[in-house]
Amino acid sequence: MKYSVIIPVFNEENVITKCLESLAKQTVAKETEVIVIDDGSTDKTADKINNFLLLRQKHAGPGAARNLGAEKARGEILIFADADMEFAPDFLEKLTEPIRNGKTIGTFSKEEYLLNKNNPWARCWNLNLGRLAEKMHPDNYPDTQHVFRAILKSKFEEAGGFDANIGYTDDWTLARKLGTMAVVAPGAKYYHRNPESPGEVWRQARWFGKNEFLTGNTVRKFYNLWRYCPLLSVFKGAYGALKFREPVCLPFKIIYDTAVSVSVLFSFFKEPKSK
Repeated sequence: MKYSVIIPVFNEENVITKCLESLAKQTVAKETEVIVIDDGSTDKTADKINNFLLLRQKHAGPGAARNLGAEKARGEILIFADADMEFAPDFLEKLTEPIRNGKTIGTFSKEEYLLNKNNPWARCWNLNLGRLAEKMHPDNYPDTQHVFRAILKSKFEEAGGFDANIGYTDDWTLARKLGTMAVVAPGAKYYHRNPESPGEVWRQARWFGKNEFLTGNTVRKFYNLWRYCPLLSVFKGAYGALKFREPVCLPFKIIYDTAVSVSVLFSFFKEPKSK
């Protein structure tokens, strides 16, 4: 095998099928294995995994799941995907081209588009993070970043895998340990689904709120409790609704900031960082 696609899943029964179908249609499908790691799902996600390798672990978060998948992978190049992604047929071929040509040890793609752009909650997620409404990266995004979408397995092993105990930003840790960044792979087009309901926004924002940049030390924690204060969110959400002509921005901002605030508050009590 040349390529191993590693997908951590946690209660992804509604999206994993489409993700796997798009991987089965890749131009390099015959040279590719797909490994799905069930991170302790409580829904029917595992029942959706047909004709692909399925591994299971107790709920420990995506970093630990990716490490388990990489341990079992046979490919020379590891590709890390999420269950809420779908891919153009030549995505894997384009993503790995700079690696195969010896130009870099790992890559990412700037051609990441919003899959559910017709959903206002999904659009507001992008707008809230300063992104374009239909694209996950701005046009002036740099050609390097901390998160590897693909990497040589030998380099992954050299780094010792992801640091799985830090939660949301565990996928930054390869770049930190290797001292190098992922390089852009031109033409590798794919689509990412954002949260599309109040409940999904709450759950994803709770996960985001556990990240080290918000909860890394006491000063950060108190600053971010003020920054994401739900009372201020009313004014921020109203401004966003007017600026972007998206009425959902108002309830979105209140739900999002409240969820982040709860995560920051619970970090004082050592809440587990897994999703």
